[in-house]
Amino acid sequence: MSFFRKMKERMFRASSKLDEGLEALVEEGGQEETAPEQQPAPEAKPEAQPAKPGLLGRMLGRDDSPRRVLDDEMLESLEELLIQADMGVETAMRVSANLAEGRFGRKLSVNEIKSALVQEIARIMEPVAKPLPLYPARPQVVLVVGVNGAGKTTTIGKLASQFRAAGKSVMIAAGDTFRAAAVEQLQIWGERAGVPVMTAPEGSDPASLAYEAVSRAKTEGADLLMIDTAGRLQNRADLMEELAKILRVLRKLDTDAPHNTLLVLDATTGQNALSQVEIFRKLADVSGLVMTKLDGTARGGVLVALADRFGLPIHAIGVGEQIDDLQAFDPEEFAAALVGTDLQA
Repeated sequence: MSFFRKMKERMFRASSKLDEGLEALVEEGGQEETAPEQQPAPEAKPEAQPAKPGLLGRMLGRDDSPRRVLDDEMLESLEELLIQADMGVETAMRVSANLAEGRFGRKLSVNEIKSALVQEIARIMEPVAKPLPLYPARPQVVLVVGVNGAGKTTTIGKLASQFRAAGKSVMIAAGDTFRAAAVEQLQIWGERAGVPVMTAPEGSDPASLAYEAVSRAKTEGADLLMIDTAGRLQNRADLMEELAKILRVLRKLDTDAPHNTLLVLDATTGQNALSQVEIFRKLADVSGLVMTKLDGTARGGVLVALADRFGLPIHAIGVGEQIDDLQAFDPEEFAAALVGTDLQA
């Protein structure tokens, strides 16, 4: 199964809401438009079904499905639907306004609205769809940050496995030394991928581990070193100092390190992802994003809001637990999956 097909099927919660909302929106408006005033309704035919394009209509690409005029009332309802998909007020208004350009006052079908939405969402996402950059520096140090439970550990494991499969020599440092479960999980992924995982005793200084990991990676000529970190936002002052210390140590060994700082976000947190980006940009100068758990939420629209507000590169998205459930971000595929349509639409 292609990643797009898997993503579309697993993002059904978000897309089905948009589907149902758009269907209801057009159907409601269409009934209002076609209902005759002060006249008895025509006799209903029990066997009546929604009109389907005839042969000529199909050959000419004509869409005979119900339509509704795109007016102010419909735009307001469309904004509400996008906000419910967690796109945020500002982004939902911008998408709706752009969709209305050249279409306001026209009668549109559900498929036409969905196609226009895909175009607008993909347009916003296109500039931020960038794979994790690879540099000639050896080792390339990738610092991975995010709140606990966002999926940092599994993201590191999946990326390490993928880079290893691509012929890169990879090392992992289990820098969240306060959570034994995170260390054990990284060790499991390391065994799967054939990637060494450096650990330290529970509760030890993460900066010391980072120093040792970079030194070892330099000695062994590793291409990539991925460093996990803690994500205890409830102790933000402690976390800030911990990350600052890790950065100071890394820059003693390499003035350009870390070469990437990835923020891993959990899609199920919805609009909270926006505040997490704000926080971690201040804590660790985030250079790119990875969004996980898009299969478990109706809030996938938050990724559009993130792209619209921050413009940070989105390197990968995840829709499951398997190694191939984390893939490079493709704006058109994501937009189509979010809206619940096919790429050809």
